[in-house]
Amino acid sequence: MKVVFVEIERCIACLSCERVCLFHQAEIHQGHAANIFVHVDMDHRRIFTATCRQCEVAMCMKVCPSGALSRDPRTHAVVVDKNRCIGCGLCVTACPFGSVQLDGIQRVAAKCDLCGGDPRCVQVCMAKALHFGSINELAELKRKRTDLKLCIRAMHWQKDADHEGEDGN
Repeated sequence: MKVVFVEIERCIACLSCERVCLFHQAEIHQGHAANIFVHVDMDHRRIFTATCRQCEVAMCMKVCPSGALSRDPRTHAVVVDKNRCIGCGLCVTACPFGSVQLDGIQRVAAKCDLCGGDPRCVQVCMAKALHFGSINELAELKRKRTDLKLCIRAMHWQKDADHEGEDGN
């Protein structure tokens, strides 16, 4: 399963991701809010960016009484069927990351649907802070970036046949 991953230390809070998401939601789903969030805390000089993590065990999906949330068979994203959503807000409460919201005008749930497998937010991120890939690919990216930041060269440990037995084994 692929997800959008945020490298928070690269985000410059340009809000391009929010804007393109808002335009996409308005165009495709007649939505009125972005499904990626950028918060700038000027007092502490911090930026926080978040979007749906497409949880493997999606609590939002489990609590939906109308079955409006389901997994897209192609992208594996949890998506909202706005025709089935009753606007009860249980999914909003159940999401541990605050990634589901109620569209204030339509009164239905809204969340990231990965733009059908080609997230617009990732495409427009000028700081290259957003990535789209499998959790394993993104973990490897994060490890490599951390290694570079700490000036560590990751090494793969393998038994070398030439050195076997040198320590008495």
